[in-house]
Amino acid sequence: MVKEKLKIYLDTSVISAYFDERLLERQGYTKSSWKILKNYDIYISQLVLKEINNHPDTIKRNKMLQLVKNFKILSIETKEIKELAQEYVKKKIIPEKYWEDALHLACASVNELNILTSWNYAHLLKLNTKTRVNAINILLGYKPIELVEPPML
Repeated sequence: MVKEKLKIYLDTSVISAYFDERLLERQGYTKSSWKILKNYDIYISQLVLKEINNHPDTIKRNKMLQLVKNFKILSIETKEIKELAQEYVKKKIIPEKYWEDALHLACASVNELNILTSWNYAHLLKLNTKTRVNAINILLGYKPIELVEPPML
């Protein structure tokens, strides 16, 4: 029996942390986690690429793009993803000001990924967010999703 790999979505905070020397402990955890990513199917979205491409430091931007070049890229431009993201905002799970965080969640959920990995404790990794996102997902017919920081992989 072939065991299917878990599908993981990496948000931009994980990719930028790989090169962020301001928080060495977080960078160390990120780099350690990176070594085991081969055990998973890794996905990012067009939004992650957009956020990387908006990074002001050209050298870091290019390093981040190189780091993710072999990951599968998901579209965020579907009606289904936008509607689910809007539901997260409407239910006040994610503040409207942080629409992109809702898009990351919706992209991972609609594409039936198992895990969203982030360093975003403000909006994604809070227990309240995890519980309410999964309640909405189940209510609307989507699978629950694990929201974890890289060391939990």
